Parts: sequence; structure tokens; C-alpha cells
Amino acid sequence: MTDRSTSATVSMKGGGYYSLHTEGAKHVIDNTAELALAALAEIDLASAGRPFTVADFGAADGGTSIDLVRKVVAEVKRRDASREVCVTYTDLPRNDYSALFTMLAGQRADVKSYLPEHPGVFAFAAGTSFYRPIFPTGMLDFGFSATAMHWLSTLPGRITGHVHAVGATGDELEAFRAQAMKDWESILLERARELRPGGRLVMSNFCKDEQGRYLGNTDGVNMFDTFNVLWRAMVDDGSITEAEYDATAFPQFYKTLGEYCAPLTDAASPVHRAGLRLVSAETRVVPCPYAARFAQAGDVDAFAVSYVPTLRSWSETVFFTGLDEARPVEERRALVERFYHSYIDRVRADPTGHAMDYVHIYMVAEKV
Repeated sequence: MTDRSTSATVSMKGGGYYSLHTEGAKHVIDNTAELALAALAEIDLASAGRPFTVADFGAADGGTSIDLVRKVVAEVKRRDASREVCVTYTDLPRNDYSALFTMLAGQRADVKSYLPEHPGVFAFAAGTSFYRPIFPTGMLDFGFSATAMHWLSTLPGRITGHVHAVGATGDELEAFRAQAMKDWESILLERARELRPGGRLVMSNFCKDEQGRYLGNTDGVNMFDTFNVLWRAMVDDGSITEAEYDATAFPQFYKTLGEYCAPLTDAASPVHRAGLRLVSAETRVVPCPYAARFAQAGDVDAFAVSYVPTLRSWSETVFFTGLDEARPVEERRALVERFYHSYIDRVRADPTGHAMDYVHIYMVAEKV
């Protein structure tokens, strides 16, 4: 087995698949609109002579955030019709920017672009991780990120008997926690540098809430435990090796509210000293829309074939890259295909308790 960096294992499924199959993620962002507009209202637009700059950090194909960005742009234009607006979508270099710009060009029938709605609005992309500098110092007015900053910059180790840090214990769990806190500080320090004084950062990220709930583990079947059971079953039936199972781990960590807020509230932290301050923070749960429809319609097959693709949209590369690179690519693809079909079959057999409820912390920070 070869060692592969996190940057090689993290990407959303392309071709517009991500936004087409992550309805819940869009609900989270839509629910953030009120916070975003309130934060925007606190930003002084009096800096004449330059465009108002907006960033979507970890944007994927842009489909889930398009309506929030539309509202932000419209509000800036309402307050200052002559102000030009620059929107920059940031993500990893292998992100599907073709799908992003196809959408912004108005070439997707199911999504309406905001670009034709106002003069002087420009869209750009930056193929750069949010762990690194993206904008010049003091250039950014308004930053936004959703469902992205739980990804780690590097995998801090393996997880015995599981595929996700939610199943880790002891030193293995602490290694993930330490990496997550280090990464969070790096992310915030870069944004503190990029934001102009008075600029705001609005974020809605996966967390572990005050009741211990997290994505796919609210009241019913634990999604990550199911991932683990099904991946382990492929070892037991000889489809994948023990080494491949051991090499499969999500480079993710779900921080608590206190862990998220600490760098912004501790006067001794580098983030606080850099001028970034917490304005507000709260946790919320957005119900799984696929489970909600199943509860109404009762169509088991429709639920299974709509629910599992939303899991697949962000998890597929983790399982694919866990497989030995000595295997032909088509063989690895077939194994991953079989893995997700086994999840569909499991939901079909007994849909009770299956849901991917979204557990997020909604935060606003200000550069002082």
C-alpha cells in the first residue's frame, strides 16, 4: 500500500453530482442566509473606489450556496447600486470548476445564475485550500463557508476497527482532535489576515453538539458505523484486504461548540491576537430531507436510491483511495460501486432509523 496525502483523498463527486445529490447541505446554507444578511448589515460599504469582495470557502460546484450568494449580492447592490461585487469560489485544485462555471453561465436548467441579475458582478475561482493564503491582506469583505471545515489538512493516523474519528478512542482520538484544532487555528489565522477591519466571516460547519449528536447520528442508525460494518464485510468476504480496510479513514473531525469558539474567545490565542472575534455561535440540526420524504410517502425503494447517493457525494473518494493502487482503476471502481449498492440494499431491507441529519455549528466572526 502506498501512503497518500489527504489532498489526494478529499474531493466531492464531480459533474454537478454534489449539488444534485446534497439537498440537505443546501438546506443548511439556506438556513444560514439570515445570519449572513445580518452580518452583512454590520459591514460599512463606505470604502469607495474598490469592489466589494465575497468568498465562498470550500464551494464544491457552487450549487448549494448559489441562493445565499444571490442574496448577498442583491443586498450589496440594494445598499450601493454602483458598487461592483467580486465573488470568489475557493476549493482544492481537483474541484469540479467546470460544473461551477457551467452553472454560473446559466447552462444548467435546474439552477438559475445570479450573474445576469445585476451589472458589475464578477465571479472567479481559486484552486487553493483554505488552510493556505488565498487573498491579499485586508482584501476580503465577507467570507462564507459551509459543511467544509471539518476536513483535516492531513490524516493524523489510522483508526483501529473503524473508518471515522467518531469511532476512535484513546490516543487515536486525541491525535485527530489535536490535528483538528491545529487546522482550525490555521484556517482562522488566514481569514484574520485576509479580512479587512470590519469584515465578517459566516460559517456553518459540522460539529458534535451539546447532546453528543453529529452528522448521521441523531436518533436512529449511525451512518458511520454502517459505513464501517459494510466496508468490514468486504474484508470478510474476501473482496478487499485487511490492509485496505486499515488504510481507509476519513480525514475529518467533528469539533464541539467549545472547541470551535476557543481560538476566537481566548485572549491569549494567536487568532484572537490577530483581531478575529466571535460574534455569535449556536448549534442546530437540519433533518434529512430524504428521510422526511420517506416518512410522508413510505416508498422504501425511492428512499434507498435517493438517500445513499447523498452519502456517496462526499465519501466516495475516501473509500476509493483506501484501495490498493496496484488494483486496476476499473476494479477499484467496481468495488466501490458494490459497497454503495450494499448500503442501498441494507436500507431497502430495513429503512428504520436511516437518516443523515445535519448537525452544524453556525458561527459569525468579525475582524476588529
